[in-house]
Amino acid sequence: MKYTVITGASSGIGYETALAFAARGKNLVVVARREEELAKLRAEVAKINADVDVQLRVSDLTIAENVYGLYESLKDLELETWINNAGFGNFDTVGEQRLSKIESMLQLNIEALTILSSLFVRDYAEVAGTQLINISSGGGYTIVPNAVTYCATKFYVSAFTEGLSHELKANNAKMKAKVLAPAATETEFAKRARDENEFEYEGRVAKFHTAKEMAGFLLDLYDSEKVLGIVDGFTYEFELEDPQFNHYAG
Repeated sequence: MKYTVITGASSGIGYETALAFAARGKNLVVVARREEELAKLRAEVAKINADVDVQLRVSDLTIAENVYGLYESLKDLELETWINNAGFGNFDTVGEQRLSKIESMLQLNIEALTILSSLFVRDYAEVAGTQLINISSGGGYTIVPNAVTYCATKFYVSAFTEGLSHELKANNAKMKAKVLAPAATETEFAKRARDENEFEYEGRVAKFHTAKEMAGFLLDLYDSEKVLGIVDGFTYEFELEDPQFNHYAG
């Protein structure tokens, strides 16, 4: 029995991606801080496909020891796909940003993603059919005003994942590494990034996708031979692309 692991699965893109993979009959390990939301997700999966096994892992991945603990808790499972979706943003100038929040963002967006990616690659790079999909952002390819630090974390995700893809191909590994780069998406992202209790996309954001639409785009990337799935920041069309960063071939 093989499993797809999705971090940040309690809401938004992670939640909808879990439902999309369940519709394909994929067994799931869903990870988030909020156990009650994960339980609701498992109940929704059961409505789609009662044969799908859903393992819950309640974990705050801004804490380093939890990151290692999460991976260790999966040692008895056979993994097929790992989706590092957990992450959050921040809208502030560099001089005004709240550093306690920034520390957590760096830990989640960069450190946790790097550790989990590395552990998964270490164990599964030579297993046919395996995929690692890291969630970046359009802000991982373009600097957004008042979100410099957030964009920098996503530039890291994009460069790290594109570089890993090159590395795996150079070593003739069987695993594929891919990066998804959404633009504005109707999730809880804006609330946390802005430190607001409520945020309505309609009327405040000119263009955006729903989380369900983004989950569909993620499946398109999963099914493709391309490394990058990115939303055009002007047209909001989803595009499957080759890596964007220059790579020194040696």
